Amino acid sequence: MILSKRPDVDRFLTKPDPAVRAAVIYGRDRSGVRERADRLAGQVVRDPDDPFDVSLLSEADLEAAPERLEEALTAQSMTGGRRLVRVRLSSEKAGPDKACAAALKLHLDGALNPDAFLLVEGGALGRDSGLRKAAEAGKQAVCIPCYEDEAGDIARMTRESLARDRVALTSDALEMFVARLPRERGLVRQEIERLALYIGPGSDRTLNAAELEAFLGVEPDASLYDAASQAFGARMAQAQASVRRAFAEGESGPAAVRAVGGHLGKLNRIRVLTASGAGPKEAAKAAGVFWKQEAEMLRQARAWPDEALAEVRADMLNAEIACKTTGSPDALIAERLLLEIAGRARRLGL
Repeated sequence: MILSKRPDVDRFLTKPDPAVRAAVIYGRDRSGVRERADRLAGQVVRDPDDPFDVSLLSEADLEAAPERLEEALTAQSMTGGRRLVRVRLSSEKAGPDKACAAALKLHLDGALNPDAFLLVEGGALGRDSGLRKAAEAGKQAVCIPCYEDEAGDIARMTRESLARDRVALTSDALEMFVARLPRERGLVRQEIERLALYIGPGSDRTLNAAELEAFLGVEPDASLYDAASQAFGARMAQAQASVRRAFAEGESGPAAVRAVGGHLGKLNRIRVLTASGAGPKEAAKAAGVFWKQEAEMLRQARAWPDEALAEVRADMLNAEIACKTTGSPDALIAERLLLEIAGRARRLGL
């Protein structure tokens, strides 16, 4: 059974169906996967850290001895009641995936301890994953894909988190803050906590956009975001200056490539939404574009065709791999990527 809509997922994580014996939570956002798995574990057993009621297995454990998972699912709780068997997969290797799928099927068939709950945390499981297929097909199992949070999700998370500390942002400041955040949930929560401390927990203070600028400052990330926007806008000299400034402030080549990926994702999102009938302003807001950058982003989205964006994505992935190669000049690789994008933008007439 697949749970993909946020309300359905929240309901299950808050009060899981007693008939469900297993859950597979997976996605590229590892922090999002872990957060949801922690919530579910807290509902399955009283203390998720209790070694008498909880077995924690890693990918390395399954590679060394695949039978350990079935043994853990056969064991009884030493204190009575439900037992939790938790598996954390760090990659999409075939061996551990196959071992988990086989154990899941046996468990759903009732061959193992019916009071045991199997919780698997996975990465970006593809459609060919046996584990994913087994969880999706099982009537007593749930499969929860974790997608990157949209701008609206992050805005809601920010409002709710700040409200718990009795602080807030104006609507303009919230848009500005969300536009500067990554889409990785763990990092988002860290930034929100840092902002709450800056405003002053319990102060009932609301920051406006001008006051938020002082908090955001001129961080290296800002230079990288500027460089990406300038490159896609055909401003070659400015893009080069911005990325070099970021490097001087301590940023790395991989971070610059990630900034390119973030900008590319927003452009793709705008194009998909407008092609589906959304208005340009609505599409830009849904893509997490700050209102001051809206006109430029929409100009770029109109000028960059899908095939050209696909070519940039391929170049970006190659640059990311090259940056992570031992001994590679990652700063030069990222700078070259930005200059190539700016050159493409010029040829497109921007």
